[in-house]
Amino acid sequence: MTSKNKLVAIIMVIVGIAIFAWESRTLNPHQVVRQLTHLNVWWLLVAVTMMLGSWVMETFVLRVLLRHEGEQSMPFGHALRVPLVEQLFNAITPFAAGGQPAQLVAMLQSGVEGGRASSVLLMKFIVYQFMVLINFVFTIFVAFRTVAMHFGALAFLIAFGMIIHVSVIVGLLLVMYYYRFTRKLLHWAMKPVGWFIGHERRDVKELELVAKIDTFYAESLHLKRAKKKVFRAAILTMIQLLMYYSVPYFVLLSLHVTDVDIIEVMALHVMIVIITSIFPIPGGSGGAEYSFKTIFSMYIGNPATMVLAMLLWRFLTNYLGMICGIGAIAVRPRQKPMSTEKLLK
Repeated sequence: MTSKNKLVAIIMVIVGIAIFAWESRTLNPHQVVRQLTHLNVWWLLVAVTMMLGSWVMETFVLRVLLRHEGEQSMPFGHALRVPLVEQLFNAITPFAAGGQPAQLVAMLQSGVEGGRASSVLLMKFIVYQFMVLINFVFTIFVAFRTVAMHFGALAFLIAFGMIIHVSVIVGLLLVMYYYRFTRKLLHWAMKPVGWFIGHERRDVKELELVAKIDTFYAESLHLKRAKKKVFRAAILTMIQLLMYYSVPYFVLLSLHVTDVDIIEVMALHVMIVIITSIFPIPGGSGGAEYSFKTIFSMYIGNPATMVLAMLLWRFLTNYLGMICGIGAIAVRPRQKPMSTEKLLK
């Protein structure tokens, strides 16, 4: 972890503390203390278990995709380190852009060959995106109308996030099933780009994008051949997402907010995640807290309870991952790592 990454992590923690300090500025400290003393620790432990369980499921996904017949599986401890490192770099980079490269480095350190590691991560990304889309489509039917009726501005952000996500899925499908057309489409799309950045730079960018499309297409052929492996990974990914989306439900129960429906709360959490993903600030700081407070105000009337619910939810879904990720970086795999010095700089 570079000094720059450490600085960003510290800044994100400070920003988080500042946000909660601002939200708590009008609260009576005695009310907050009373809420804490009456916290149902057992439901909170369930919330923690769901969060930890989602990382364990992601670990199983990685092992399934890495496994080849006749080969020994990647050690569980090595595999678990990958999603934990991902959590840290997702939280400290805009649009969670650092998660994929960080996973690659973690796999290289565990002795996985570079080309195979990149291939597996690409497969994992594809499966994850499709499972997220399935959850989001279900969410539209369950809770979007409620949000649109009560929170018009958030409904617009949700719709915008959906458009971005669907565009990614459409792009993936085009490459998988209409490879030649996608190459031509990219060439046409890059022509006007040359008006702004120049023809030479445009040609360089186009070659880079073509290389990525070729890599993805080659991997999509492998996906089509490994149907059983992909199906198992998809099931495990769905379980991973459901465990993650259930966290706020158990947080609410721990604060004795019992008049809630688990399906609706999970659907609302999906929408919060979609909204957070379109904020360029690392970890979606500010946008995540605002979305949670706005949406779950339907269930929580007590300001002290709301702030505590937001704090517990944000800690479990963001800061706990950062803490575990730092620990995962500190614990290096026992076997001799591959040459990753350049990637780590």
